[in-house]
Amino acid sequence: MVAMNDDKKYPSLKIQNIVLAGRIARSLDIEFIADNLDGCVFSRKKFPGAVYHMKDPKTVALLFESGKIVITGITCMENIQKGLDALTCQLNRMGLRTLPVPDVSLTNMVCSYDTGSQINLNKVMIMFNYENVEYEPEQFPGLVYRLPDPKIVALLFSSGKIIITGGKNLGDVRRGLQVLVQRLDTVG
Repeated sequence: MVAMNDDKKYPSLKIQNIVLAGRIARSLDIEFIADNLDGCVFSRKKFPGAVYHMKDPKTVALLFESGKIVITGITCMENIQKGLDALTCQLNRMGLRTLPVPDVSLTNMVCSYDTGSQINLNKVMIMFNYENVEYEPEQFPGLVYRLPDPKIVALLFSSGKIIITGGKNLGDVRRGLQVLVQRLDTVG
């Protein structure tokens, strides 16, 4: 968890997880990788890819024979390139050929935010006119609000905590949070 301290408007906004996906090579010998890379496991019966637990930065990379990867567990923007560089460097040292420029992009950000006050979820559901809202407290304690623009999903909890997911960058997350906070201010 890393607070985005430069965010004076939303000081409690924190990145919880960043997910990257794309192609790092034309193909990968994931059995060879799992056999020769510490922290990497592969069991075709359990999962079609190799799971590599990276130490620096602390992330998990899913490697597939197609050369595609998913990297998850990144908690700050600075570690995106660091993680990608560390992975390609290790694969290249093993004699595997990676793309000169990996075709990898950020596919999802999960952030948390604390409003600092309780949220009446029943009132929110009514005030939002049930539009883009799902709230079934007997199934899940949070209210799910799907913002159409930016296209993100916010999980609101009565404690005042909010989880924001689906953003492709911090700008989307901040814009979505701004829209949400403005709407919550109208609820009172």
